[in-house]
Amino acid sequence: MSKKYLNASLFVWLMTAIASLPHSAWAFDALDKLQNIGSNNGPYESVDKIGLSNVIGAVVQGALGLIGTIFLILMLYAGYNWMTARGEEEKVTKAKDTLTRAIIGIIIVIGSYAIWAFIFSALF
Repeated sequence: MSKKYLNASLFVWLMTAIASLPHSAWAFDALDKLQNIGSNNGPYESVDKIGLSNVIGAVVQGALGLIGTIFLILMLYAGYNWMTARGEEEKVTKAKDTLTRAIIGIIIVIGSYAIWAFIFSALF
């Protein structure tokens, strides 16, 4: 049973890492552009040059990074609890529930991001 959870969590982590690779460069590009706000002819012209999509992309990427970090912390916490349970069924069940909820949560986040990316690319 534990091998199933381990494989699922590794798969989700790998897919998250692969999906975030090209977007991190866009986020850093948007952050570089954000530093130049107000340097030309006022903030409104600079914001137009940056583009609303770049700003939204940077915010979304930051949020996804934070959610990925929370997922990693939950996985480590559940694994630690499982290893230190010493066979107590109540603690093992709690650790399994934490693993299951963390995996379901990251799947929901990745799915919602995929839907958001599809709609955003279709609109713009």
